[in-house]
Amino acid sequence: MAEYWKRPAQTAETLKNGWLHTGDIARADERGYLFILDRKKDMIVSGGFNIFPREVEDVLTSHADVAMCAVVGVPDDKWGEAVTAIIVARAGTSPSAEELIDLVKARKGSAHAPKHIQFVSELPMTGVGKIDKKALRASFWVGRERMVG
Repeated sequence: MAEYWKRPAQTAETLKNGWLHTGDIARADERGYLFILDRKKDMIVSGGFNIFPREVEDVLTSHADVAMCAVVGVPDDKWGEAVTAIIVARAGTSPSAEELIDLVKARKGSAHAPKHIQFVSELPMTGVGKIDKKALRASFWVGRERMVG
């Protein structure tokens, strides 16, 4: 690929020094296998910890009463960003916010546990059927400049 069509700023951001910068963050295990953790732009910085929403979402969606969820960072004066989960419950269930927070604490630790949980009937989706995290984040950051990430 040489460039994004009619998008010079995106081309400059993505193609640098002969490398394609995807925005994905990965880790290598002891055998050298790579694992995609999340997108850099989705990472939450809370109290000095880098928290990847995907890890928290995987724990939350393992709960039988959670149909879908999205995790985003919202402004927090003390922590920079606070982990916030937006949850769609399975039909006919009413999961407890406290139970979900405790589940994340048990599996990932306190830093990863949501400080806030919102229950909604549906999540905003992009045109290709993915959860629109940009729209979710924007609703929390109205009138504020993102200070971290």
